[in-house]
Amino acid sequence: MAISLKKGGNVSLTKEDPGVKRVILGLNWEPREAGSIGVDLDGSAFMLRADGKVRDDGDFVFYNNLRSEDGSVERTTDSRIDVASGDDERLEVDLAHVPPDIARIAVAVTIHDPDTPGQTLGMVNHAFLRCLNADTEREIARYELPEDCADQPSMVVGELVRSNGDWQFRAVGQGYRGGLAPLARAYGVNA
Repeated sequence: MAISLKKGGNVSLTKEDPGVKRVILGLNWEPREAGSIGVDLDGSAFMLRADGKVRDDGDFVFYNNLRSEDGSVERTTDSRIDVASGDDERLEVDLAHVPPDIARIAVAVTIHDPDTPGQTLGMVNHAFLRCLNADTEREIARYELPEDCADQPSMVVGELVRSNGDWQFRAVGQGYRGGLAPLARAYGVNA
């Protein structure tokens, strides 16, 4: 049974699933209005040093860069509509191959076209980020996105955090006023 996290909560991946070597970070949501396509959301990952910045633009994984330069993080699924089963967006992380100077991997969800009036994360229901063992598909932890960021076009949903040789999955839930480009610049990407 997956651990359900609240904002700020975390779980040790290696304690919950001792054999875990690779994880899937799956983003899921439903359109607020039944039968509507709603808004196109995108998942992305930022591989960050201890100072909270990427080493270079190759540490930013998104729809125009599907794999990190070192190959340890890859964006594998992109759904423009709600899917009946499975994840709407997926990022795969090979924990053993994440470079040692990467302290954390932030996972964000953003509206694809944030300049369209009225498009916010409030246009989706039942949104969550889940962390699975990539080899067994066992769900380790899940974080339901908070409703208090529903008026935001972007959110840092969660993070994988390296701590004393262990990896933790942390629920962040931090809304961000800008779209993907301003968020990327805040992490040091030359966007």
